Amino acid sequence: MVSTPIGNLRDITLRALDVLAGADLVLAEDTRVTRRLLDAYEIDAKLQSYHDHNGEKIRPLVLQHLEDGARIALVSDAGTPLISDPGFKLAREVIAAGYEVTAIPGASAVLSALCVAGLPTDSFTFAGFPPPKAAARESWMQGFATARSTLVFYEGASRVPDCLASAAKVFGDRPAAVCRELTKLHEEARRGRLSELATDFAQTGAPRGEVVIVVGPPSEDGWDQDRIDTALSIALSEMRIKEASALVAEQSGWPRRDVYARALALKEDGR
Repeated sequence: MVSTPIGNLRDITLRALDVLAGADLVLAEDTRVTRRLLDAYEIDAKLQSYHDHNGEKIRPLVLQHLEDGARIALVSDAGTPLISDPGFKLAREVIAAGYEVTAIPGASAVLSALCVAGLPTDSFTFAGFPPPKAAARESWMQGFATARSTLVFYEGASRVPDCLASAAKVFGDRPAAVCRELTKLHEEARRGRLSELATDFAQTGAPRGEVVIVVGPPSEDGWDQDRIDTALSIALSEMRIKEASALVAEQSGWPRRDVYARALALKEDGR
């Protein structure tokens, strides 16, 4: 399992180059992407496409090659194989067949984003890609709402504004960072509260490039009334009072009747 650069080709490791040069076969999701990497380092390796659509057909062939003594490398188009990337089923079958699986570590968008986000890294949860539709996305996010760790997930650039709005609604106004084009020329990390970032991207439009969103864990200092009011204001912009109160009560740990009373007060004040 060979990690490849997520942008800057110089992030390939010396060990990865040695393994790729010595492989009898290199499996890649998109052989055109991998060919550019191999050509940059003058490696003439045999390439075979491997992805979710042909995996069932290719895995038996891989096992046969291993039985014949072949050295096989699996690469990601960018980053570490198996991280939101095809390969898990292959690794499982290779291990079950009694062959050794070795990781050649290297670039990872998840770890790079954590390094630049400025958020706690002692415990984090990588959640992959959220669903594209708002209702499914928010339901999916609810599954992580009570996690005490920093959350990391990938998102398509065009969906970033809507995703941030959903995150603010579900997680409350936590600190977050939108990291894009990591290791590339236009690398950027925009940091702020989820509500601020959601408003910012709604006004400026979707960013360009590959995006990783990092959301900080729930505050350890508890929820005061100002924080409750902020979370309710966000939720009430898209939900009825009953649903908004239930959501914020679950996030904050406040009694639902108290949150409901604050929601009614905010509505009366026109907030």
